[in-house]
Amino acid sequence: MGSMIELTASDGHKLAAYRADPSGKPRGGIVVIQEIFGVNSHIKQATDGFAADGYVAIAPALFDRVQKNVNLGYSAEDIAKGREIRAKVTDDMAVKDAEAAAKAASSAGKVGIAGYCWGGFVTWLAAAKISGLACAVPYYGGGILDNTELAPRVPLMGHFGDKDPHIPVEGVKKLAAKYPQHPIFIYSADHGFNCDHRGSYNAAAAKQARERTIEFLRKHVG
Repeated sequence: MGSMIELTASDGHKLAAYRADPSGKPRGGIVVIQEIFGVNSHIKQATDGFAADGYVAIAPALFDRVQKNVNLGYSAEDIAKGREIRAKVTDDMAVKDAEAAAKAASSAGKVGIAGYCWGGFVTWLAAAKISGLACAVPYYGGGILDNTELAPRVPLMGHFGDKDPHIPVEGVKKLAAKYPQHPIFIYSADHGFNCDHRGSYNAAAAKQARERTIEFLRKHVG
């Protein structure tokens, strides 16, 4: 459905991105931020899904600064490899690359951003640092709880699982209390519950989170 394109970040870095377009006139754009597994089949699937809902969806390859064409699965070996690459990507690099995708998507109208796992954290950073976004939807972003002082500058909706071993639910509750204007939802689910390629997939939570996300995008993007 989609195809690979090239983006240029503000510092001149060129990166690949997966772009999917809606069949009709776009409602707006959305940037989709990868997990630590690269722009893999799950991220492409999520991007295609947003396109099917009417948005020009672009998933930038944030690992390109370290290694091109990263496409990992979910084995223990893949997780170790993903973590190793992720450790070399600074927050600043990730934000610049997300911003390049937002600029590219802006030709379709207003732009939202959504991200999963590490991408959820990058989405949190983007909500505070990238100008011109309409809204942000981080899913179980590891690192958000260590950066709660970075206030989102746009409407934000967060999705977390209460059985997430990486993100303590007590911390999520504190985050929700700190930012009552931003809806933060907690599901009876594990980390990675939106991804049907991993054992932690939770169909009911994924469906509910997605419905809420689309409703949020309709309100803030179009």
